Amino acid sequence: MVEVQLAAVRVDLQSNTPVVLLQELHGTRRTLPIFIGPPEATAIAFAIQGVEVKRPMTHDLMRDILTALGARLEQVVITELVATTYHAELRLLAGDRRLTVESRPSDAIALAARTGSPLYVADDLLDAEGVVLVTEEDEEEVANPEELLGEFQRFLDEVKPEDFSS
Repeated sequence: MVEVQLAAVRVDLQSNTPVVLLQELHGTRRTLPIFIGPPEATAIAFAIQGVEVKRPMTHDLMRDILTALGARLEQVVITELVATTYHAELRLLAGDRRLTVESRPSDAIALAARTGSPLYVADDLLDAEGVVLVTEEDEEEVANPEELLGEFQRFLDEVKPEDFSS
C-alpha cells in the first residue's frame, strides 16, 4: 500500500464532473484522480475547509456513530478499479477487533477527512492508474505555484472519465 494525501477536490471542466485527487506522499508523487458525484464532492470540500453545518451531514453522523461505539477509523484503502468503478475499504478498530467494511471511495475519503485518518492506495492500482503531473526535473524548473497549477489545469482539461477504465 502507498500512503496518499487528499490533494484537492476539483471539477473537470470538460465533463463538469467533480474529481478528487489523491497524491502519493513519497516517491514520484503520483496522483490518483477519482471522479465522484457532486454531493460527495461537497461533503469532502466541507471537511477540508472545516465548514460547520447546523445539522450533521451523513459523514459527520458516521464519525459520531464510530465515536459513540468506541471504534476508530484506522485507515482508508482504495483497493481496486473494476471496469470504471473504484472500490475502497474502511479499516476500523473497535476495542480489540479489527474490522473491514467495503465503501465507495468518496464516502471513505469524506469520513477520513473528518477523522484525520490516513489514506492508502493499493500498490498495483497506483501503478496502473496513477499519473505523474510534474516530474522531479520539472519541479526544479517550476518557479511558483501558479505554474504548477497551470500544469495541473491542463491535465484536467484533457482527462476524461474513460481514461481511467481498464
